[in-house]
Amino acid sequence: MSKSIIVTGAAGFIGRNVVAELNRQGQDELILTDRLGTDERWGNLRGLRYEDILSPTALLERVEGGQFKDVKAIIHLGACSSTTERDADYLLENNYRYTRRLCEFSLSHGIRFIYASSAATYGDGSMGYSDDDAVTPTLLPLNMYGYSKHMFDLWALKTGVLNQIVGLKYFNVFGPHEDHKGDMKSVVAKSYLQIRQHGKVRLFKSYNSKYADGEQMRDFVYVKDAVGVTLSFLESGSASGLFNCGTGRARTWKDLVTAVFNAMKLPVEIDYIEMPEELRNKYQYFTEANMSKLHAAGYTSAFWSLEDAVTDYVQSHLSKREIV
Repeated sequence: MSKSIIVTGAAGFIGRNVVAELNRQGQDELILTDRLGTDERWGNLRGLRYEDILSPTALLERVEGGQFKDVKAIIHLGACSSTTERDADYLLENNYRYTRRLCEFSLSHGIRFIYASSAATYGDGSMGYSDDDAVTPTLLPLNMYGYSKHMFDLWALKTGVLNQIVGLKYFNVFGPHEDHKGDMKSVVAKSYLQIRQHGKVRLFKSYNSKYADGEQMRDFVYVKDAVGVTLSFLESGSASGLFNCGTGRARTWKDLVTAVFNAMKLPVEIDYIEMPEELRNKYQYFTEANMSKLHAAGYTSAFWSLEDAVTDYVQSHLSKREIV
């Protein structure tokens, strides 16, 4: 019997796609973890094959209680990912301390540990988007979510455990199975609904003279690529460190929604609206992953282009679902 793999955040967006790909590869000895609550994320479990699903608290109790003997890897994607979450104490416990305890368990038992960091750790981008270890201590996240992720990166770097584990800084990921995320869904998903309902898309105006309305830029990465990068580290036990997970090419919000209109075969119509004041000082106008470190680690697969990824998402997934 092969060893199990633990996937946290398994009913979430990236987690669900990771589990589905593991299943596709023939792996179903999986222990899933998530806090299902009362939203619709439970629906992401449909069609997946796994041994059990536990709450985050139950998982920690069992791993620290020695109930899991044959674990190959922990893919830790579970976290509060809301960039607007204001409960700092909750984020510290959920995103930082919980991750530390899982990591320490993994290291003490020789288990591969792969965890989700975030591009939110880069703050306003003034320090660039390099995942080099020398840059990490200089970063200043703009929100508590980003800071809670940054805290673990700093701890792993300071203690030297980053040389034994893998952290992934996911940039703007979009794709199937993000429906449960509400206001945190990607702009692709939001745009599709807006176009179906109103025939046009609303985007925030720019409050930075360097960027015209709609010309704010992000590194948009398809979830299929995020999964590919994540699972590439499952077998490559020699690779370790903190890595960006993006495409390495920034594109504008206008490019993104134009791709949605084109995938729907409809004319482009965009309204620019005021950005809430509480977001204006915490807004990233440009993100672009430096991908040299990931390539140097041996990842050579080509990433989906923005246009092809949006078309695939819209036509193979979003258009198949009921509008709610």
